[in-house]
Amino acid sequence: MIQEVEKLMEPRRLTQRNCDDETPEMVFTREHADLVKEGEKWMKTTAESCSITAALIVTIVFAAAITVPGGSNQETGIPVFKNTSPFTIFAVSDAISLFSATTTFFRKRFSGQLTEMVAYGLCLLVISTTAMMVAFRAMLFLVFCDQRPWMMAPIGGLALLPITAMVTLQVPLVVDLFLSTYL
Repeated sequence: MIQEVEKLMEPRRLTQRNCDDETPEMVFTREHADLVKEGEKWMKTTAESCSITAALIVTIVFAAAITVPGGSNQETGIPVFKNTSPFTIFAVSDAISLFSATTTFFRKRFSGQLTEMVAYGLCLLVISTTAMMVAFRAMLFLVFCDQRPWMMAPIGGLALLPITAMVTLQVPLVVDLFLSTYL
């Protein structure tokens, strides 16, 4: 933030001091100390929320991966729907969701900058949630397509609600975080 203000100032004014013997940077830092504390608190809360959400997603998609839709052949152990496109979509989407949600934890532990950590975490959660909903829809297609095809339209529409909500609410925040971190 200070760098943005410095760009607007004349270079010679950056080192001038006021009547309290403070530079513009010192005044800016003092005046915005509470805002920095509130921002850090918000980011930590957001990072914790990301971790909780990621843990829930990991639990759900892992359970979905080991509970194969349609079951397995009792003799061979191979999934019944193995050679169908919806099963492939389910498996790939479930894996993407699992890996992106799991990666959220690693970003939390090893990232040096909080804004970068939150931006990556939110981005990975958007990917994970989208992949989870695609896997869910593919699984429902596998299970119900033959019996009740009319169910696919409302289920597909409802599956788009969390994706739309995540994208609408989180992507602008992710973009702002990336821009503030890297520009």
